[in-house]
Amino acid sequence: MQRRKLAESIIYCLLFLCGSLSIFVTTGIVIALGIEALGFFEHVSLWEFLFDTEWTPLFSIKRFGIAPLVAGTLLTSAIALIIALPLGLLVAVYLGEFASEPLRRVLRPILELLAGIPTIVYGYFALLFVTPLLQTLFPELPGFNALSPGLVMGFMILPMVASLSEDALYSVPQGLKEAAYAMGCTRLQMVFKVLIPSALGGITAAFILAMSRAVGETMIVAIAAGQQPNLTLDPTSPVETMTAYIVQISLGDTPHGTLEYRTIFAVGLMLFLITLLLNSVSFMIRNRYRNA
Repeated sequence: MQRRKLAESIIYCLLFLCGSLSIFVTTGIVIALGIEALGFFEHVSLWEFLFDTEWTPLFSIKRFGIAPLVAGTLLTSAIALIIALPLGLLVAVYLGEFASEPLRRVLRPILELLAGIPTIVYGYFALLFVTPLLQTLFPELPGFNALSPGLVMGFMILPMVASLSEDALYSVPQGLKEAAYAMGCTRLQMVFKVLIPSALGGITAAFILAMSRAVGETMIVAIAAGQQPNLTLDPTSPVETMTAYIVQISLGDTPHGTLEYRTIFAVGLMLFLITLLLNSVSFMIRNRYRNA
């Protein structure tokens, strides 16, 4: 009996430590970003950082407005979501309600394979295949643009949307679907009038988490978007995202401790806050529908 209690106590402590690890890591990230970002904001006002429309910290005339980086991030993410959200939901519906079991066993590994491809491979695929393909349709399209990485990002996050949406659809009670059939609904009517509305909370949470994943993507946009901080919503223009800028400075010759180097911590803090907001909204929506 005493051995059993001792074993349970040890397991409890291990589980507690594992659960606390994520809190410690998150706290460490916030502290590291916050300390370095404070050094940046000692020289640059928060107003200039948020509302200036130019980002040129490496130029002779330095401007520190993060708006071009935010615009580039949101532009590429929006293109990705336009691709991933409807296709991911349709894939989830097909796998859950229409595909036969043998076909389902084939399609699911293919989706998992898409999720497992390294993002740098996606980046070179966007640069060397998708961009030339788009240039055959739009001859004026520059070699670096927001459209190509946005499209490829959409297919990269599609498995996430499909998997999370499928889980949300599976959570719908079987009785609701049977009641729809009993009322004379066809399978399509049941899916679009009963199944999807009933799983809307989980599907919305999946969409927001996918957006968070797209906002944090690095290598695709670093390779194919152009690394030019333009304040534009034109998908055919070269842009630079927040993650791509962090990569540019981290791998460049910028001396550590300088104001230019500390910009990556200010940008990283902004990126952290955006993803934190998106994840919080996702959890709030999921919990609201779960408790409804």
